[in-house]
Amino acid sequence: MNRLNFQRKWLIPLCLFCSVLILSSCGKASTVSDPSASSSNIENKQTHKLTIMLDWYPNAVHSFLYAAEQNGYFLEEGLDVEIQMPADSNDTLKLVAANQIDLALSYQPQVLMARSENIPVRSIAAIVRHPLNHLMVPQAGDIHSPKDLTGKQIGYSSIPLYEAMIRTMIQNDGGDPKASKLIDVGFDLIPAIATGQVDAIMGGFINHEQLILEKEGHPVKGFNPTDYGVPDYYELVLVASDQGVQNSESYFKKFLNAIIKGQQYVQENPEKALNLLLAHENATSPLDKQIEEKSLEILLPLMNAGDQDFGYQESASWEKVRQWLSDNDLLSTDIKAEDAFINL
Repeated sequence: MNRLNFQRKWLIPLCLFCSVLILSSCGKASTVSDPSASSSNIENKQTHKLTIMLDWYPNAVHSFLYAAEQNGYFLEEGLDVEIQMPADSNDTLKLVAANQIDLALSYQPQVLMARSENIPVRSIAAIVRHPLNHLMVPQAGDIHSPKDLTGKQIGYSSIPLYEAMIRTMIQNDGGDPKASKLIDVGFDLIPAIATGQVDAIMGGFINHEQLILEKEGHPVKGFNPTDYGVPDYYELVLVASDQGVQNSESYFKKFLNAIIKGQQYVQENPEKALNLLLAHENATSPLDKQIEEKSLEILLPLMNAGDQDFGYQESASWEKVRQWLSDNDLLSTDIKAEDAFINL
């Protein structure tokens, strides 16, 4: 499965959303038995079913979910959680909004853009608190900052958000973004920069594409967008529908309790957590253990909420991202940042 096939299509057509807006119940009761549960009174208890859809195939960033599942943290909270991989990540927010799934992993800018399209979703937790998507250039080249890309060719995958990020970074660094040529390379970011087709790429993640390029002998250096005028956004968030929050708030709180324990386990036992993840790799997208080990090392500090619980969200972050998206004409309608998230 192609990594970039699962990249975000940030503008979601309302007509497609409406075609799937068939409301269904947000949870079902079931009886499960977890052999890993520590006490017999946990086993065979009545549980509430929740479904969560990943943003992509299982990888290091999802370790907290599999830790919560395998260590019985969901079961301790009375939950039977089904972890699903998306057939098309472009559909996840539509499925959540239509209550076809309870929860999904998505991206802070996408949530705001979806709400501007009248799609009733909101974030209930920040999973990765800082951008993973960096502007990347060959390590040995003559590009030392974004302004050096003036007059150069930059590959991206036709996502309007990426165009706005490139423009902001070059202009903020003192260059002329209008003099740069943006080339839509589709899903071929890695070969585009590895073969010299372009001078830089936007859309590659420091915990995936950058590691692959390094392993394949094409090391790159990345420029963090937050150093060049782009707000420090949450790369990955946990999303529910407005109706889901209203009807299933107590179950979502239990889910959050479980993943807080799951993330703590990952932090304290990264090697064991990685082994749990590898046991759940998708057959169509096998994992490279070395890549995932390095990825987890990069991710853990970026997922740390400091003195707050894992998942806590800052209102200032949502407002800054909303304002930047609005300034770059990426919001269809005027929306309030406070409506796009909730700390349960």
